[in-house]
Order: sequence, then structure tokens, then C-alpha cells
Amino acid sequence: MILFASGRTDIPAFYADWFMNRLRAGFVDVRNPYYGQQVTRYKLTPDLVDCFVFCTKNPAPILPYLEELRSFGFGLYFFVTITPYGKDIEPHVPQKNEVMKSTIELSKVLGMEKVCWRYDPIFVDQTYSVSAHIREFRKMAENLREATDRCIISFVDLYEKTKKNFPDVEEVSLSDQRFLAQAFSRVGEETGIRIETCAEKADLSAYGVEAGACVSPQAIERATGFSLIRPLPRQNLRQHCGCIATHDIGAYNSCPHLCRYCYANYDAALVRRNFARHNPRSSFLLGDRLPDDQVHEARQTSLRDRQLGLW
Repeated sequence: MILFASGRTDIPAFYADWFMNRLRAGFVDVRNPYYGQQVTRYKLTPDLVDCFVFCTKNPAPILPYLEELRSFGFGLYFFVTITPYGKDIEPHVPQKNEVMKSTIELSKVLGMEKVCWRYDPIFVDQTYSVSAHIREFRKMAENLREATDRCIISFVDLYEKTKKNFPDVEEVSLSDQRFLAQAFSRVGEETGIRIETCAEKADLSAYGVEAGACVSPQAIERATGFSLIRPLPRQNLRQHCGCIATHDIGAYNSCPHLCRYCYANYDAALVRRNFARHNPRSSFLLGDRLPDDQVHEARQTSLRDRQLGLW
């Protein structure tokens, strides 16, 4: 089993203490986002959890825990999202130079095979033009070339939550997607960073960018050092997504970054209320167990192929 921490919120940035407390306790309770009384309990042991996949815009708060985190024996894989947007779009994300510095430190401790750079979502307007994206992408790639050799790009999706918080955002035209893919591919060749898309409808392979998957079998196998069974269950949450299945331990409307394009938050006031409910000692990310909660143990199975080893 692969646990995602998280696509719903930024656990390394805002909930690192809580996450480490859950590892020490050996379990975590996850409330169903659509049926609140239904709670899934996951055991956090390396024989059941093959890998934790983290997604963050600020890895700095989890850096002090890296050695302890490694000592538990779980596979680890980090996506760090670094974009060119300013406070007008990402109001509470730290300065990008600081995020890149933390990413480099993360890679030095864990190894670049466990760190992937995400440059997404890409949107284009007068401030963040095509030429601006190319210029900033090159600067970032040159900074991150010693930290990772993989970058996932994607173009903005106009989910209802996104349109509510960012009504003036528009889809990126196919011609701009192709132009950016070709330019990014050249940068990737120069810096040794492989550029891939995830869950994109457009085929950009002719422009040097292959269709990939954020959580691909190859990425997890490289990060963990062991083979996974085949066939693997697929995520199937979005059209064109090729990621293998993960189980998210986060919660929606709980990320204080409050990025305007975010699909996981739909109400800033609710985010603030939820964040105030967080208790680092609770088994739940938000709040605690309620009298009517129905807690069931997750059916957990390792995806590791015990008959084969990569090395």
C-alpha cells in the first residue's frame, strides 16, 4: 500500500509534528471527506505501507525529522511544487529561493531519486506570460539540477473550486502548451532533468515531453529500491491519469497556503476554522474522534514483490 501525504493538504508544511506523532503511535485515522462519520484506520508499519508519497510547497518544517523518518523503514518519495507565482497567486508560500534551498537539503539527506520537482499548475496571463514561464523555469532548473532529475509539469484544470477562487484564470491554449513543452524540454536536456506530464490530454511527445505519471511504478521502485507486483491498481481519479493507487491521509479545506488555483480548498474561512481545530496529538488531522464515528480497519496489502529485488 502507498499512502499519500497528501493531495488534500500540505502535511510537511503545516502538519509535520502531527505526522511524526502518528508514525510513533503506529496508526492514523482518516475521516471520509464525503461521509463524515465513516473513519478509516490505517496501520503505519513498513510491512503494510510500502511508501509514503509527500506533496508539499514547503519541505522546511519536516527537515528536522528526516533522520527519524528514515529510521522507521518506510519508502519515501517527495514531490515539491515550485512555481514562478508571487503572493498574488500563492499568498502564503515561502519565497521560492527558500523553498529551493530546502529542497536541495531534502535531496542531500534522502537522495535525488526520492525527490521530484513539480512545476504546476501552469497558467498564462499578462504577468505570467509564456516567455516569463520559460525564463523562470530555466532559473529554477539550474538551481535544482543537483537536487532532482525529474520534473512533472501540468496545465491548469478549471475545476469548479478553482473557478470560484480564481475566476479570471483561463485554460492554456494548445499552441502555448506545445511551445512551453519544447522550451522546457531543451532546458531539461541542458540540466539533466527529465520533463514529464501527468494527466494531460495533449500529446506533447513530439515536443520532447513524454506523458508520464506522478506516482509511477518506476518512480516508486527507484525510490524504495524494491520491485512492485504487477499488475498494480490504478488511481483512476482523473481522466488521462496513469498514477498507481494511493490512499490519502489528508483532509480537504485544511491547507493555509490558500493558493488561488487550489482544487483542495474551496473556502478560506473554513480553512482557518479547520486549521484551528488541529491537534498534533490527535489521531485525526482535524479534530478528534466523535461519538457517532464508525471506525473500521483498512484492508492493507503490501505491493512489494517479495520474489524479486532490484538490487
